[in-house]
Amino acid sequence: MTDRSGVPEGKRFPLPLSSVTGGARKPGAPAPVATPQTATQNAARALGGAAQPPKAPPPGPKPPGYAPQATQSAPAAQRSDLMATEAIRRAMVARVAAQGVKDGAVLAALEAVPRHLFIEPALSSQAYIDASLPIGHNQTISQPYIVARMIEAMRAGKSGADAPLGRVLEIGTGCGYQAAVLARVAKEVYSIERIKPLHELAKANLRPLRISNLRLHYGDGMLGLAQVAPFDGIILAAAGLEVPRALLEQLAIGARLVAPVGGQVQRLERITRTGKSEWASETLESCHFVPLRPGTV
Repeated sequence: MTDRSGVPEGKRFPLPLSSVTGGARKPGAPAPVATPQTATQNAARALGGAAQPPKAPPPGPKPPGYAPQATQSAPAAQRSDLMATEAIRRAMVARVAAQGVKDGAVLAALEAVPRHLFIEPALSSQAYIDASLPIGHNQTISQPYIVARMIEAMRAGKSGADAPLGRVLEIGTGCGYQAAVLARVAKEVYSIERIKPLHELAKANLRPLRISNLRLHYGDGMLGLAQVAPFDGIILAAAGLEVPRALLEQLAIGARLVAPVGGQVQRLERITRTGKSEWASETLESCHFVPLRPGTV
């Protein structure tokens, strides 16, 4: 999925995806994974500090709307697992906030979702570092910062810090992590994945969390989901040279689409629909995502 990089005006995107479920791997049983070079480099750079769980952030004022949340009705074993990572998740959120994410509802959602459940067991020690990680099929799970940054950018301008968005579309489900975070800040979330094994993986990863307002679809994300449009927000987890016209037309007037745009050099772009045939775009920052591709595999 991503690292930080960039976006120009109105463009298209690639997909970020997944390929592993939770569970402990016995020592001495390594599980090699096919990984994109950039994700491998990110993981290697952060590996030094990944072994020791980071300390919980010191008490202090939190951004407006911030409140720690428990994940949605999970089985007892899962709740125990969440409690074991609570301090580590708080520390991850503190780092994301220190990088400039201020939306309290987004930070609370990030804290509530157990990222390690979406990571290959062999990489579980790196689950809460701020880096993208490989999930198989040459795809990655985005770094926590970029997940929060994109959702915050999509929500920007909403009245009421805790007010959820209505209907949101995600292009590139991957392992399902970002979809789970989105489900905590929107009333309805639809997520499309074009790689069948990743679609199935996301379903397996998300099933224990029992998220009732999330719908996964296997299909071509560049076409969107016209049958349930318009959307109050759209996020692309893959970068294209431009944003597909179909997605722009499925935005509600006043709604925002956030996506990486570009080839070798990418920028994160936010596009707001201002009228029936009018859109305004702005560049947010540099980023790096896998490429957006058409069709299904």
